[in-house]
Amino acid sequence: MSSATMELTKENFDQTVTDNEFVLIDFWADWCGPCKSFAPVYDKAAEANPDMVFGKVDTEAQPELAQAFGIQSIPTLMIVRDQVAVFAQPGALPEAALEDVIGQARQLDMDEVRKSVAEEQAKAQQQGQ
Repeated sequence: MSSATMELTKENFDQTVTDNEFVLIDFWADWCGPCKSFAPVYDKAAEANPDMVFGKVDTEAQPELAQAFGIQSIPTLMIVRDQVAVFAQPGALPEAALEDVIGQARQLDMDEVRKSVAEEQAKAQQQGQ
């Protein structure tokens, strides 16, 4: 883990997501080859984007977090902005794709995202009645 990334655990996860506007999360494991090849790409992005928090969740050490987010394959990258998960995708992204995803997340209109989430939740509640 580089100095630009932090280890996320069940003890610090909620606080980290609450206290920071942008949190990127790499769900990984030590035995995972694609995870190891993605690590330097992730670390480089962390160094290039010091205004964002880049966290890493070791799915072996933190199975509760992996389960809570329904992580079924690793690596999985998740981006949380203003406490809303705006991106989640399994697979090791190449550097250009990771930069593109970060750029898209930066450009999101979070008022629109929250409105859309609220509409989806309202629909789900109506269908559940």
